[in-house]
Amino acid sequence: MSLSDIGNLMCLPFDEIEPGEPTEAHEYLIQSAASQLGPEGRNWVPLVVKELAPDQYQVIGNSFIYAVAAEAGLEEVWCIIADDAPETVAITQALAQETLPKTNLSTASREEISAALDYLMSQPSTPLKGVSHASLVARLDAAPRQYWKNLQPITKLGCRITAGKKLKTLEQVFYLTPEPMPEVITDRQLLESLSTQQLKTMAQKRDFKGLSKLKKADLVALLAAA
Repeated sequence: MSLSDIGNLMCLPFDEIEPGEPTEAHEYLIQSAASQLGPEGRNWVPLVVKELAPDQYQVIGNSFIYAVAAEAGLEEVWCIIADDAPETVAITQALAQETLPKTNLSTASREEISAALDYLMSQPSTPLKGVSHASLVARLDAAPRQYWKNLQPITKLGCRITAGKKLKTLEQVFYLTPEPMPEVITDRQLLESLSTQQLKTMAQKRDFKGLSKLKKADLVALLAAA
């Protein structure tokens, strides 16, 4: 394959194509589609493949079509040739709805957060039933999430998100790219997201004395006022 083949629609021998990630479609759907296609049919929805070696390809998108073609016994299949860049694989699988896109919560806009949460809450049997969409969006938007190293601080926002199923559900659509924590923090909300030990360490670096008996609320007040 030459660079000029990238982006082209080509008819390739099926035995030259390796499967990629297997489809999650039920066997009934595969068999039904294969029976309609038949061994002489044409897959009007093409596979998306990358080249591994001369005359050797691997599916990176539309894995359901591959499974149907295998079940139908097609000798040739129509394919779109893609490059092998990781971002190409990611966008292909996202466009084929084979993977769930994720939003960077560190930098996401209020609208992006709202859309991601709306998707999760619209799913059948979602663990987020009873959670207020508007409240969770507002609190996430206002939170100092650019510094979060994980999603655990969400459980402290007072929006009925607890560790366990609810937090794991949010992990399906959010990821983080945290910024370094500033040396001096006076933002009360950010301070409250830190542990008592982290607050004491921060106070010690700023030469505060008599910290041993201070509780978390006292440390937050001390650092926020400084």
